[in-house]
Amino acid sequence: MIMNMNTYAKQYQRNKILTASPAELTLMLYDGAIKFSNIAIKAIEEKDYTTANINIKKTENIIAEFKRSLDHKYAVAKDYDDIYDNMLKGLLNANIYKSTEILNGVVSQLRYTRVAWKSVMIANGMKHITLDESEQKLLSEVEQAIPEDAKQA
Repeated sequence: MIMNMNTYAKQYQRNKILTASPAELTLMLYDGAIKFSNIAIKAIEEKDYTTANINIKKTENIIAEFKRSLDHKYAVAKDYDDIYDNMLKGLLNANIYKSTEILNGVVSQLRYTRVAWKSVMIANGMKHITLDESEQKLLSEVEQAIPEDAKQA
């Protein structure tokens, strides 16, 4: 039996997920949330509200899973809980009002948290993870926004 390219791609993706570390799975979830949000933005622009709703719900499910997986014995979990709550509120409002503006704001938050996650992966010795030029710029913007007294904490 000859497998078509789509079948090979699905098998590759399945193997990638099955062999990924927990940190890599988290990164894949960030990628998925951004992808689904971008599909929803395009769907809203095309007035395809069913597709928009489906993809916003997929993004909500990913973010809800991030919230559930937070380990609250670490202080940073409260910060991420607030970030994820803000994203979920944005997704709810974007879905209600069919707002690409609100959804673009959520995508920006997702990109910032994704880059922060990648930088943690790099700091923890995952040598195969790198930041591209746009990600380095995002990380620089985040670092510049941190007050000096918070950097020393």
